[in-house]
Amino acid sequence: MRVPLTIADFLDRAAFAFADSTATIDEPEQPAAPVPTTTYGELARRARAWQAGLDALGVGEGERVAVVSHNSARLLELLHAVPASGRVCVPVNFRLRPDEVNYIVGHSGASVLLVDPEVDEALAGITARHRFVLGEQTETEVMRFDTEPRPWERPDEDATATINYTSGTTARPKGVQLTHRNIWLDAVTFAMHTRAWERDVYLHVLPMFHCNGWGMPYGLAGLGVPQVVLRKVDGAEILRRVERHGVTLMCGAPAVWNAVLDAAQQWDGEIPGRDTVRVVCAGAPPPSRTIARMEEELGWEFLQIYGLTETAPLLTFNRTRAADVDLPAEERARKLMRAGAPALGARLRTSEDGEVLARSNVVLEGYWENKEATDAALRDGWFHTGDGGFFDDEGYLTISDRKKDVIITGGENVSSIEVEDCVFSHPSVAEVAVIGVPHEKWGETIKALVVRVEGRDVTEAEIIAHCKQRIAGYKAPTSVEFRDAIPRTATGKIQKFKLREPYWTGLDRKVN
Repeated sequence: MRVPLTIADFLDRAAFAFADSTATIDEPEQPAAPVPTTTYGELARRARAWQAGLDALGVGEGERVAVVSHNSARLLELLHAVPASGRVCVPVNFRLRPDEVNYIVGHSGASVLLVDPEVDEALAGITARHRFVLGEQTETEVMRFDTEPRPWERPDEDATATINYTSGTTARPKGVQLTHRNIWLDAVTFAMHTRAWERDVYLHVLPMFHCNGWGMPYGLAGLGVPQVVLRKVDGAEILRRVERHGVTLMCGAPAVWNAVLDAAQQWDGEIPGRDTVRVVCAGAPPPSRTIARMEEELGWEFLQIYGLTETAPLLTFNRTRAADVDLPAEERARKLMRAGAPALGARLRTSEDGEVLARSNVVLEGYWENKEATDAALRDGWFHTGDGGFFDDEGYLTISDRKKDVIITGGENVSSIEVEDCVFSHPSVAEVAVIGVPHEKWGETIKALVVRVEGRDVTEAEIIAHCKQRIAGYKAPTSVEFRDAIPRTATGKIQKFKLREPYWTGLDRKVN
């Protein structure tokens, strides 16, 4: 017997086995009225109401539903409801500028656009066939609680479930097509490696738009785990939520855990979650000292993963092995800086020039409406990550350099080419190269190397302000260095690894 693996499986099991168990605790402080604390039976009912509403709008199977939202119970509901009905969910980064969101909505061909009230005014000029504001409007004008939705006619595990736009080496983001099979296997594997179980409590620190919250909303639903929604990252608030709700599991970028460590210095009393909380880190590993501090000062277990949106995302997993428990804290921390061993079902190797290649059932179907990029990434039976790395004698992968010009700052991917294009649009800039340089809090941050137009003057502050007016704030350079020239090869190419080298001297890794 072969039964298609679909996203519906997770909420179906939750509604059957954990109907009366807490499912979602929404963010209380948000512009829309929060969804009341919901059981898994009620979450399934709300998901059906979304589906019936989309039916009434005439949104058919395979059509795209774009959602621009901070973390919220409604976004969590849509991550289940939309794909489970045979439609395609397009979660969009709420931090993007209107023109960037407009491109994604248009490129994906979304027939429905749902926006958080906080971004509604900024995105007022962006439309689709149907456009609604999440909250009162969707509760009254979209969701239909009195109607049973039509079933997905032919469930197909190879159908596209979500399209997640990610910054790449071109100025325009690429739409990563993840299938139901991709997401299903990632969610189950992720839950297994993190040792998730029914008595966990999960805090959504990681933005849900990021690769569908790394698939955690699905795997944890299948286990009946309560999911607490955090709208905006704040170190002290994370500690308060851990204390209030008994949180045991979280995922996030290094900057999140730095914020928690800072807040812990001012925390009155015992740090909540000691010996019960485990945190999963990705995007870029924090320094070994930060890892050691998390375990010593917070008493939280640190887990490291490596992956990409294109791999749903899990490719490797790293947690302290039984054989390493008695090692000194600093040595354990250094081992945890590694990306980890291949996750179950992932086959990894490095090419002759050191690029990490992957084969797995979690690898994307392709880039939406972008055959050229798809063919470039999926070659010879392997997914080409664009990241450089090496395996040690324990079989653990370390990411040592980035072959593609993407800067990861605070867990956010930023295309250096996009930033260069923005800097170059300033009339006083003759040449520019954008690189990532190490940063204690953000992992790496954005530096622009600029050659001024002869006879014209421009300051660092003016260039940064110029960029912040045109692209998302986290993409803007945090520093500008003026140079007489930017060295190029005989063919006119800029060798960015040479530009980065002085800033990374003394570090073993070229990714912080």
